[in-house]
Amino acid sequence: MTTFDPEDERNEPVAVACSDTQLTVTLKDGRQISAPLWWYPRLAAATPTERERYELMPLGVHWPDIDEDVSVRGLLLGNKAPGAVPPTRTPEPVSR
Repeated sequence: MTTFDPEDERNEPVAVACSDTQLTVTLKDGRQISAPLWWYPRLAAATPTERERYELMPLGVHWPDIDEDVSVRGLLLGNKAPGAVPPTRTPEPVSR
């Protein structure tokens, strides 16, 4: 098992993409880490414009308009933001 090394520049984020359901962070070494957007309620509630305005940091990503920070380490560990709740699914109508 390896440990996360914050000094290893391969772990630095170089790109971010947010869809309506997914956050994807690309690291310097080409790895992509994806997580459900609901893991980060402030990011999920943000407008597309707010999601597009981010700052890459050596250890993660910061969205200044919504004061949200997501660390690479947290993504790799599967850490969700406090209060993150999975979306509820509405039952599919039964066809007869």
